[in-house]
Amino acid sequence: MSTAVKAPRRFPVPSVRTALSVAGMALIVVYCLAPFYWMTVSSLRRSSDLFAKSPLPSPWSLENYRAVLEPGSGFGRALLNSLVVAGTSTVLTLLVATFAAYALARLEFRGKNLVLAVIIATSMFPGIALLVPMLKLFSNTLHWVNTYQAMVVPTMSFALPLAVWNLTAFFRQLPRELEQAAMVDGCTPGQAFRKVILPLTAPGVFTTAILTFIAAWNEFIIALSMVNRPDMQTATVAIARFGGTSGFDVPYGTKMAAGVAVTVPLVILVLVFQRRIIAGLTAGAVK
Repeated sequence: MSTAVKAPRRFPVPSVRTALSVAGMALIVVYCLAPFYWMTVSSLRRSSDLFAKSPLPSPWSLENYRAVLEPGSGFGRALLNSLVVAGTSTVLTLLVATFAAYALARLEFRGKNLVLAVIIATSMFPGIALLVPMLKLFSNTLHWVNTYQAMVVPTMSFALPLAVWNLTAFFRQLPRELEQAAMVDGCTPGQAFRKVILPLTAPGVFTTAILTFIAAWNEFIIALSMVNRPDMQTATVAIARFGGTSGFDVPYGTKMAAGVAVTVPLVILVLVFQRRIIAGLTAGAVK
């Protein structure tokens, strides 16, 4: 009675193309994460070891975080200001962009394509070119300098074009028969929009909200120009204005710790809602 000899299992050998793709993706990941890694490592070094080249701090120290988060630094107030500005800008941008995008997607009127072209063209203007007239308007006419609205309104003007353009594409993908069927069942146009259309476009609205919030949270030049009171400055401006013991030296360790404190909330936000973000970005890719 003979027993069959099992052939050794052969694992598939990755092709050269696959190996190059993996190596390329790994290189991109390292390139993107290296600055954040070095910022985190530097924030955990002592001031005397700040320029050490070791891959990990030795010994570990939290003195930079204590300097940032101590009550007298004002950084906690700056984080709150950033949250207020970014949150308000996101809510108002979504409110205006949703209605504007729905109207552009559903209504037929002369020059609609021109309106869309003008909306997307406005996002191409450099922000620095608009700061001087806005600063003159806010200081001489509206007296908005050192207020939240002086940062929220310009941020909305830069976030709205992309939000309207993205949401218009989402609304266009939905068939008009959905509203017609809802109105046959007794819904008004407003109820059909609120109860039928909005839930179906939730991935797109959510993705637009996340992108708008990140852009508003990281905004720097508007907050720097419109606010000069320390209690009204945002976190990005507070980091740029950190001074050393003499006021002239650069506290690199403190800046690194503040940079980590500003970045971590965004990282957590993206990790928690990554499925919704991917669903929004890929919605409508396959019919």
